[in-house]
Amino acid sequence: MKILYSCLSDSWGGMEMYTLTAVKQLLKRNIYVELLCIAESRIHIEANNLGIMIHPIKASGYIHPFSTLKTAALIRNGKYNLIHTQASKDLWIFVPALCLLKSKIPLVLTKQMGSGIAKKDFLHKKIYNRVTKAVAISRTIKDNLLKTVPLTEDKIVLMHNGITIDKFDPAKTDKNKVRNEFDFGYDEIVIGMLARFSRGKGHEEFLYAAKELNKKHKNLKYLIVGEASRGEEDYADSIKKLAADYKLDNLIFAGFRSDTPDVLSAFDIFIFPSHAEAFGIALAEAMAMGLPSVCSNSDGVLDIAVDDETGYLFTTRDGEDLKNKTEKLINSPETRTRFGIAARKRAVEHFDIEKLTDKVVELYNELI
Repeated sequence: MKILYSCLSDSWGGMEMYTLTAVKQLLKRNIYVELLCIAESRIHIEANNLGIMIHPIKASGYIHPFSTLKTAALIRNGKYNLIHTQASKDLWIFVPALCLLKSKIPLVLTKQMGSGIAKKDFLHKKIYNRVTKAVAISRTIKDNLLKTVPLTEDKIVLMHNGITIDKFDPAKTDKNKVRNEFDFGYDEIVIGMLARFSRGKGHEEFLYAAKELNKKHKNLKYLIVGEASRGEEDYADSIKKLAADYKLDNLIFAGFRSDTPDVLSAFDIFIFPSHAEAFGIALAEAMAMGLPSVCSNSDGVLDIAVDDETGYLFTTRDGEDLKNKTEKLINSPETRTRFGIAARKRAVEHFDIEKLTDKVVELYNELI
């Protein structure tokens, strides 16, 4: 089986990282995969470091005749069995290219992000009519697809993103490695979040909750992991300024970390305050690490966390409610332990990338 995969994005976030994860999983199964990506993007660099066969192109905006012709030539010469894209924008290259070739090759779209704009005009009908199957990574994304694009329900498959359970295993990490690095005390409770600096990720609510919790608790430390994507540097600076204004001397901005399992193992409580998340891979990873969580009660989070079982859900954008729910975990080590056990169990049962990749391969075989 030979697959042409794509993610024409110059950002570096969950969608881009998951693209490489998915490609690696397919390669492990001896499926030959090549990747179409934006030239000199972060995903181009990272894929190259992994030894993935890359086809870089330049494609800003939606209409790009030269890149369409180049892609058509790639498809013609590559003799692929199937095309799979992680970004709906890529359809504007693939569909014209396939039309030029009069090719009937299956075209699969994984929808990683929702849209607030209805796209059911003539052009979008032509584009989406060529999609063979659309994979929705959560129920909220499935509903969004039905609402915003001209796809019928029979063309949509619900399939969550997966995580590497063996990698995110608390039994295989050293809890003290990162705690010692940042000089966290044995009796201190470490509360953390992992997210790139982007509006809507909930950094403001996290900082507000930290400020309020510090008024009553003296044994807390906070760790924020993540970096700003291109164009988001000003927002990252504003969050760091807000932390300084709140006098959060017990908070550390750790920047980008590649040792995510070790970082998570240092946490006692994981916070996921995103305003609107299609899925939330970082939350699934934290649950696999056996962490109790406090999460916003919206969108794709509801496919992952279970209120009062794996963690607490708080009202989205409500920093006071986030503070209150976090304090319940601070005050109850027993609840933290109970939630952590249930979280690990749920992650293993529902988000194991090996099982989910098996389902993807089954879909490929059906379509081919």
